[in-house]
Amino acid sequence: MGRVRLNAARPRLPRYVVEYEVPKGSGKWFVYFRRKGQKDVRMRGTPGTDEWEELYRRLLAGHRPEDRTGPDAIDDGTLGWLIEQYYRSADYLDLDERTRRVRKSILDQCLAESPSEKTQLTFRDIPLARFTAKSVAILRDKKEGKPEAANGRVKAIRAVFNWAGKPEVGLVNANPARDVQYRASNNPDGHHTWTIEEVEQFEARHPIGTKARLALGLLLYTGQRRSDIVLLGRQHEKSGWLRFTQQKNKRKNPVHLEIPIRPELREILDASPVGEMVYLVTEFNKPFTANGFGNWFRDRCLEAGVPGRAHGLRKAAATRLADRGATAHEIMAITGHKTLKEVERYTRAASQKRLAEQAIKR
Repeated sequence: MGRVRLNAARPRLPRYVVEYEVPKGSGKWFVYFRRKGQKDVRMRGTPGTDEWEELYRRLLAGHRPEDRTGPDAIDDGTLGWLIEQYYRSADYLDLDERTRRVRKSILDQCLAESPSEKTQLTFRDIPLARFTAKSVAILRDKKEGKPEAANGRVKAIRAVFNWAGKPEVGLVNANPARDVQYRASNNPDGHHTWTIEEVEQFEARHPIGTKARLALGLLLYTGQRRSDIVLLGRQHEKSGWLRFTQQKNKRKNPVHLEIPIRPELREILDASPVGEMVYLVTEFNKPFTANGFGNWFRDRCLEAGVPGRAHGLRKAAATRLADRGATAHEIMAITGHKTLKEVERYTRAASQKRLAEQAIKR
């Protein structure tokens, strides 16, 4: 990272001091004290003044200022500053709670990463003009061997710059993550889809009347995500139907569903101990969180000796519907998917199976 001279009339900067113009051509510049093996320090004030020279002498002697924390510690024009603005935006605040939490975790981890082993500077302090597609690729590749986590970083950064580049926002002119490719997934089909044999094995270990069997029934016979399962209760039952709004994108693009209660599910519900406001409760008689339920259900799967997890039952429900000839739109009426892309995978697989069977018969 070479030094950039912005104004020949300015005093020559001393050793270990570099400056950058952000954005380029704006006349807005940042000065850093940069010494090998040390974290860069932003040098505020005007170079050449007594106050600035005193700060320089202290840095040379190894006396570093105390690190500031919070949004006010982030310099205007850096990646950290831009992401703090994003956290205050309607684009971010309109996301559902879980999506906001996950995205913030991903972005905060990115900000704490260092561009290379040769510097202690973090991406939080990188000027936007120096945050390029190569920078995004570096962040992606720091999750080598974890393609889902790597792609999550690219997706989150794209979202930030998509917002920042909107005409009404106008904080950036380009999205450096736009053309950065996703990593190929180790499991292109996603979560393991339960087989009939695995469902039966789980049922044998957890009979009707247990909380585990109730959880299985709700997942399998409604085809919903765990974030919805943990909120379902008696108040959602109306004339033999479950009526509710899915949690995913509830604030931004809500999906309202009405699903008939299968006789198998009815039998399980009537025989199971349930909470007052939700069917599924913890040992302390409190509603589960989505993550808490996922962890608890994983343990029940391990007890039954099956490899499946909660989301795999949602896929199993869609697969069963497809195997029985349900169309993509019929499956969407149960799962709540907004596009055909996801459910067409189930119908294609089912069609292939039926065609193969017909071909063998011929």
